[in-house]
Amino acid sequence: MVRDGLGTASGITLQQLKYFVEVAAEGSISAAADLLYVSQPTMSAAMKDLEHRVGSTLLTRSVRGVTLTEAGAEFLGYARQVVEQAELLEQRYLGRPPSRRLLAVSTQHYSFVVDAFVRLVKAADASEYAFALRETRTWDIIEDVRTLRSEIGVLYRNEFNRNVIDKLLRDSGLTFTPLFLADPHIFVARTNPLAERGRVTLDDLEGLPRLTFDQGANNSFYLAEEILSTRSSKQDIRVSDRATIFNLMIGLGGYTISTGIISDDLDPSIVAVPLDVDERIEIGWIGHASISLTDQARRFVDEMRQVVSGFGVELLT
Repeated sequence: MVRDGLGTASGITLQQLKYFVEVAAEGSISAAADLLYVSQPTMSAAMKDLEHRVGSTLLTRSVRGVTLTEAGAEFLGYARQVVEQAELLEQRYLGRPPSRRLLAVSTQHYSFVVDAFVRLVKAADASEYAFALRETRTWDIIEDVRTLRSEIGVLYRNEFNRNVIDKLLRDSGLTFTPLFLADPHIFVARTNPLAERGRVTLDDLEGLPRLTFDQGANNSFYLAEEILSTRSSKQDIRVSDRATIFNLMIGLGGYTISTGIISDDLDPSIVAVPLDVDERIEIGWIGHASISLTDQARRFVDEMRQVVSGFGVELLT
């Protein structure tokens, strides 16, 4: 739809594209106006004029804000690329600082993602910026990327959840790109007796509190962040954030199951111990099938690969 309308779009301005990118990121015309120091009527008029010039409805408006239409999602992919290239030209030849809004990522609770994000922000070397990193539920990761609240999502697949995850992604117009394969590990506190073991079995975990990330209303086994989600446990605790789960590992001697990749710099009190099960965990990133990644997003993917390359996992192309 967008391509058909672009024939009438000769009057599209770079300013309109910048406004549109900000509105899509904020999910609100008024919030985008505040960030860009323009009035809400000015921003609203710019969006209506843009839609008129493109010949398509790009935004669905409601009392809760705005969401992208299917045409709007496609248009955003092109708009981001144009805005990013224009900003690179301004930085190179006019000496202007980088854009404040650089990248938004939604992810399951992985320290390697945080580590890669830290590297990306430091490499940006900007005095002002507006990155976003959301550690959240599996369903919300998919929704964030589908609605372009985030450009990239990071989550896992395995033999158990693959069909369900792949269907959700297909239905949302998203694709999964594998990053690496990992053997399952348990995360425990350094003070836990199991921390000294070379490997642990499922029997070793009997009697210990199992810590899992709560998935809210979409608390399906297939959307669980941890493998072996259907396995019963006498002591189950669900939490909503990574700091809490680490505190419970220390305070209650609990465990969770993950990739085995953990940063000593970010999480010095937690260790990973191999779990003796016949499973593999495939970690990857998700994005829109029809929208190319921005340069910042590609750099972030590269940073993730760099971070995990030193942990002995099997990198995937």
